Amino acid sequence: MECAAKGSGTRCSGAATRPCARCEAVAYCSLSHQIAHWSRHKHECDRLQQQMKNIEVLNNFPFTFSREATVQVCVKQETRCSFLNQRGLHRVGMWMHECNCGASASFDSLGLNNGWDLPRNLCPCCGPDTTVSEKLHNWRDYYKWRCIPLDSPVALLLHWPLTIYHAAQLVGLNPEVRDKLYIHYLGPEKELLQLAVFGELLALFPGVHVHLELVGPAIPPHRDGEKIHISKHPCCNELECECKLASENTSLETQTGITSALTLQLWKGFYHDRYEDIVKNSFPHLVIAPNSGIAAYSSWLPSIELIEKIDVPVILTDYCEEACHLAASCIKTVSRRPLRLPVQLNPFRQPMAVEESVLLLPCYSNCFLFGM
Repeated sequence: MECAAKGSGTRCSGAATRPCARCEAVAYCSLSHQIAHWSRHKHECDRLQQQMKNIEVLNNFPFTFSREATVQVCVKQETRCSFLNQRGLHRVGMWMHECNCGASASFDSLGLNNGWDLPRNLCPCCGPDTTVSEKLHNWRDYYKWRCIPLDSPVALLLHWPLTIYHAAQLVGLNPEVRDKLYIHYLGPEKELLQLAVFGELLALFPGVHVHLELVGPAIPPHRDGEKIHISKHPCCNELECECKLASENTSLETQTGITSALTLQLWKGFYHDRYEDIVKNSFPHLVIAPNSGIAAYSSWLPSIELIEKIDVPVILTDYCEEACHLAASCIKTVSRRPLRLPVQLNPFRQPMAVEESVLLLPCYSNCFLFGM
């Protein structure tokens, strides 16, 4: 963990082993740095102290591996590498990018042909037996619907499409009354190497043609404007499974006979620069920005101004509650009004803690969300 005062003047003297006695959410390398940083930290200390009281809620997942992936990762008894290695998934396919070993992977080769690298019973490699009859409220609901045991790690990747599903529910989108759903997805990075998992949207939005416009500077230049059609789920690792028989050129059909379709289109650049090109054929029903980091990047300001003008439902997520709070403050300076949807915990956050967080507070991908 880095010293909370890093970059504010003098060089750090060592590891950040001195936590703030009040909030216990940040730590310092020395007493002098802690004293020097107080003029800034005092404005956030009480808020962070309150957030630290919710650690048990943050770490609450229904999986058999929950403690291993949360508490033990946070205290460094476990690492993301060791967790994946124990399951034969370390540096394998789409899982390669779930630890620091895959951090340098190139976006030039997008993750379209990767399978789950798991047995059939541990992954959703085929369409569901039934369509979603009731709203899915959490991971337990999803695993029960898809008949997956709670020792399966697939939620580590499925938090991307399940967060989209949850966002659509929060803003009141009802795909059943329309045959097409246009979603603008801002700032994709790691998920560009895991695109196959978005195939689960076929099951989550049955009978709907979902158009997902992925917009961000991480898109490779030579892939700008490319359309990708996904018509099946990622395959399992069993040769005799029926998922191997599904053709990439045919649409997925459930046992009810409802046909779904999913189209991804890639747009390199910032949303405010590419918006006019995108909306020629895709005016959004929903805009979503996973792990947005709004407070960290000034490039968000013109996109926020644009979003305010087009007036469509917008859901943003971040790794922790404090990041969402800072983002909300930035948005308020532009919109001059409160959030339409308050900051809240995402029940479909990734169930493995982020390593080397700047806070002692547990952080998770897509952990909290809010709407503007």
